[in-house]
Amino acid sequence: MAKLTIVANIIAKPDHIELVKTELLKLIEITRREEGCINYDLHQDNENQAHFMFYENWESRELLMAHLAAQHLTQYKSATEDAVESFTLNEMTQIG
Repeated sequence: MAKLTIVANIIAKPDHIELVKTELLKLIEITRREEGCINYDLHQDNENQAHFMFYENWESRELLMAHLAAQHLTQYKSATEDAVESFTLNEMTQIG
């Protein structure tokens, strides 16, 4: 199976941008050490500081699912429960 690409968009509530950013940054090092993680890169929109985007590649969907169930993701969700305006996750496959 081809690698799985993930694009995750997180929009922080305007008064919680720094909290969300801090919590997202905590995820990077531990996630990059997870089995199946090829890359896990966080971006912040230059014009809308509340918009964060993870660009990720995983060896398989099963390993992505293990990541999504990991304790550090649960802790992130708890820490940012009322701080995130919206969250979308797209599972994609490179075709060219």
